[in-house]
Amino acid sequence: MNETVGTLKSVQDMTDDAPATDVTDTFEQWRALLTELKAKIDVRFELHRDPSTKELDTYGSPPESPGGSLAAYSGPEIDWMVHSWLGNPTRGFANLHLTVWLGPHIRVPHLGIALLCWPGGWFYLDSVPRTNLLADGDYYDRYYEPVAREWLSVREENPELSWFTSRAGFIRASLSPTAYCYSMPRDEHHVALVRRLAHAHVDRWLGWVDEAEPVPEEQRAALAAADLATRRNIAERDPANVMGVRYFGEEATERLVRALWGGDRQSPRPGGPVS
Repeated sequence: MNETVGTLKSVQDMTDDAPATDVTDTFEQWRALLTELKAKIDVRFELHRDPSTKELDTYGSPPESPGGSLAAYSGPEIDWMVHSWLGNPTRGFANLHLTVWLGPHIRVPHLGIALLCWPGGWFYLDSVPRTNLLADGDYYDRYYEPVAREWLSVREENPELSWFTSRAGFIRASLSPTAYCYSMPRDEHHVALVRRLAHAHVDRWLGWVDEAEPVPEEQRAALAAADLATRRNIAERDPANVMGVRYFGEEATERLVRALWGGDRQSPRPGGPVS
């Protein structure tokens, strides 16, 4: 397992410093994987497409030039789910997301998944905590300690994984103790590894949801507000946003970022409004 200075490069530097590479093969595998994972989530939850993202089904002019797709959903148990991709796969860059932000009726961690080509491979899988883990040891014991041994095994058994250290301190602070955040070769072994880990990640999360106790009514408004602030900060501070500006300009990128956190949403929130 490598931890090199090279991982401290910015997203645009990683893309610019590499020769132009067609990564369509890996991009299509990543896209198929997220479709499989979303299908599992669709079976479990009642979800409705938010009208604010319908015009983002396809934007740009893929595959000949940069483009993407973004769909957001919500429902009685889901505050905001995003299924999206952005990039120019024929020229070496693709950024794909499947994120699920739960409503305040339970305190299960949110589901975070991102897959990248730039042009090497990269993946992020995390359970986004909804409490201060240092203060809430019971929450850590329930959701993070049970997977800590496997997390260590993945690092130890896959020496070509390179831990990704973001240049953005806020992004480093957003990772949980069991986050996967690695650069890797785009070969059969590592794509299969990501596939296995991602399916296990979603299956485990769905089990947590089914087993969760309800949050007391009087605590839900504060939890929903904290969730929204977390989601907005992560979306607005993502270093990869610079690639959206490069491809589509400031105004279009601002709209895409708002869609990631629900800034233009038209659907009601689970449990009512959050200011």
